[in-house]
Amino acid sequence: MQTAKKSLPAFLLASTLLLAACGAETASQQPAAPPAPVVQTMTVRLTDVPNVIELSGRARAYAEAEIRPQVTGIISERLFKEGDTVRKGQALYQIDAAEYAAAVRSAEAALARAEATASVAKETAARFERLAGINAVSQQEYDQAVASARQAEADIGIQKAALDRARIDLARTKISSPIEGRIGRSSVTQGALVTQNQTAPLARVLQTDPIYVDLTVSSARILSWRQQIAEGEIATTEQNTIPVDIILADGTPYPLAGDLEFSEVNVEESAGTVAVRVVVPNPDDLILPGMFVRAKFVAGYYENVATLPQSVVSRTPTGEASVMVVGEDGIVRQRIITVEQNADNTWTVLNGLKGGEQVATANLQSIRDGMTVQPQPANEQTSAAQDTRGGSK
Repeated sequence: MQTAKKSLPAFLLASTLLLAACGAETASQQPAAPPAPVVQTMTVRLTDVPNVIELSGRARAYAEAEIRPQVTGIISERLFKEGDTVRKGQALYQIDAAEYAAAVRSAEAALARAEATASVAKETAARFERLAGINAVSQQEYDQAVASARQAEADIGIQKAALDRARIDLARTKISSPIEGRIGRSSVTQGALVTQNQTAPLARVLQTDPIYVDLTVSSARILSWRQQIAEGEIATTEQNTIPVDIILADGTPYPLAGDLEFSEVNVEESAGTVAVRVVVPNPDDLILPGMFVRAKFVAGYYENVATLPQSVVSRTPTGEASVMVVGEDGIVRQRIITVEQNADNTWTVLNGLKGGEQVATANLQSIRDGMTVQPQPANEQTSAAQDTRGGSK
């Protein structure tokens, strides 16, 4: 028993040393704190940026005519090829004219008969005038002869009008184009019966050179444009129009510039918008009516502002634009900015950034306000657009 008591302290000492050794080994196996994440950044550069206004619109024909018959008859011939360019006054359809030609001959005969009747009545009135002078006929008979002569003259006028109408109807059997332009498909063929002033058109002629592009903007924006024109911030031509660049639906720039005309405006009271038109030369019919296009023009310049790719700008829950700015101490701070969208998928930063500051461009989902990071300059391809007026300042 005494021997056992003497060995107990030694056992406890050995156990304590073993536990201490295990604790030291466990402490040495704990991982060190992770390094600060690497975040790509771009340097804010102040520059002059054109205020490019870009609007979407639809192309409309400069002039449009629906071809309808003005007389009733059978189409005897179609005188055009669908899709061709037709001249003003060019014959498009021929209606069977036999009935209308006969009506002209009948009117001509009726006029000749009226003229003959009037000639006899005029001679009778002259003879009765001489006889009335010697009291050979009564005054009443003379008055009746004069009235008959006048009536015969009036009949001539009626028959002349009837002849003119018959000739007009005969001329209308040849249906012509009232404007110059391209004609579409025909809704009737040879042998079809058409009626006077029918609802359905036979064909449509569209004048597409020049062509309209209809745009819709707010009335407030129109007022702003007018003020900018007055102050010289928006350049105009001698005709007080604004040069406009057209972009086709596939993104291809249209080679010819149009003119934005403020004279063609209509205010939509319910929506508070204004319809304006761009007149665009279209000699090759590259723009067709109904085609979706975009129109853009420069309305002055923003001076000493920054530009950022849209990918680096996010929105707060309240809708404000913000970016993550990396300070010199490597700490990320969320910054509220004021932006204006450009036409080339970039934002123009009007307020909130200074030249030389670093804006995070990558890993935006993994960083947060107050986090310490390692900034790394991004590739120049991710930088903001350079100044189109001569580079950054």
